[in-house]
Amino acid sequence: MEYQVLRDECLSFSTIQKPEMFDVTIIGAGFAGLSAAVDLASRGVRVIVLETRQQLGGRATAFIDRFSGESVDNGQHVLFGCYRKTFRFLSMIGSTSHVQLQHDLDVMLVDSDGQRTRFRCPPAPPPLNLLGAVLDWEALTLRDRLSALRIIHPVWRARRRFKNNDFVVQASSEETVEDWLVRNGQTPRLRELLWNPLAYAALNQSPSHAASPMFTRVLAELLGPHQQDSAIGIPSRPLDQLYTEPARTFIETHGGEVRVGAPAQVMLNAGTVSGVRVRGEKLLSRVVISAVPWFSLSSLFPNPTEYPLSLGSVLDAASAMSPSPIVTVNLWFDRPSLATPFVGLLGRTMHWVFDKSAVFGVNSSHLSLVSSGADFLVSRSNAELISIAKQDLIDSLPETRDARLIHAMVVREKRATFSLALGQPKRPGTKTAISGFYLAGDWTDTGLPGTIESAVVSGYYAAEAALESLSRI
Repeated sequence: MEYQVLRDECLSFSTIQKPEMFDVTIIGAGFAGLSAAVDLASRGVRVIVLETRQQLGGRATAFIDRFSGESVDNGQHVLFGCYRKTFRFLSMIGSTSHVQLQHDLDVMLVDSDGQRTRFRCPPAPPPLNLLGAVLDWEALTLRDRLSALRIIHPVWRARRRFKNNDFVVQASSEETVEDWLVRNGQTPRLRELLWNPLAYAALNQSPSHAASPMFTRVLAELLGPHQQDSAIGIPSRPLDQLYTEPARTFIETHGGEVRVGAPAQVMLNAGTVSGVRVRGEKLLSRVVISAVPWFSLSSLFPNPTEYPLSLGSVLDAASAMSPSPIVTVNLWFDRPSLATPFVGLLGRTMHWVFDKSAVFGVNSSHLSLVSSGADFLVSRSNAELISIAKQDLIDSLPETRDARLIHAMVVREKRATFSLALGQPKRPGTKTAISGFYLAGDWTDTGLPGTIESAVVSGYYAAEAALESLSRI
């Protein structure tokens, strides 16, 4: 009897020590990693998602604010109606109802003189909807309106697709967004009111620094075949409730696994991926997808002698990519003070203000003010940033002057997105020199700027590559 017990214990110990086997291992649990995992899990692939940090979401996550008790996003994220892969992902995890998507693009703006103006697209097919909005915009002169006509042709041409599904590039990588807009006859007023705010929102960079090709791609997407493509979608739930926890539930109910606090390193065998190592534990896998940011890619390979030289060039390029920061200042007042879901603040340090009542209820007094491409702000103190945000709010929306500030909190995302400035390294594709190892992330070559849609598109590409690889094994 004693021998039998000892034998059973040995067998149990042997079972515990045996490495687990998964079809696909995904490192990184932001939009890219979770969307790839959901896509694969929905097709019967056994996946495991590993996240270094203790919470899911990567650079699009949420945390509990101790003062308010609210689950606060690490920055305000918006979607556009043309984010087809993103809405597909949200539909798969049952979260599309948690995005308030406009029927037509409708934006309230306040210019640097405090004048309010509303840019609203009429119910018409593209590009007539955008053209109609510009021609009917009371903030523009006749010259401004006519100049908008000059941009329709290059953008419309950019919508023509090649067989590989890439857009025709109607801009030079050696030309900034500002230079491209000037070359295409866009007046200073139209740039101030329309194109510059769009560039900051979509590219997270100043139009005078961002290269123009990604901007033309954004315009081509917004002028897509559907009327709602240019409409703005605002999440009505914090990011953990919008996508990270629903995605975790989906993956786990489809036979997969999600782990946090699990820093992973890729294991190679003769130039082929064999799995990952997590705190000394080996997880065997036929395919590994890296969905980590560009600045974390090299951490997956502690021993440079193990990977091919060509992967080294990818790692070097990733390490050389510059970041572009976003600063968000969250302000809680003693009363609701915004009449619209969001307002564009033109000519201010803070570019947008969002009313969080859709997330936290109609009586919420929580406003989020966002500054994109905020290189000059990240080193400022919290007190300075709060003061700047409050002053921008009062100067733009005087009705907020009487509201009493009861709490404030600053979020700095120093590496919110990769830089789109001139001279940045080439973005890598999905496939790598290592058999069975693929890349995902908004920073990979999706043809899009560093947006949620770019991340989800990259996850889709990586999932397709993984399926192809599994079919050959």
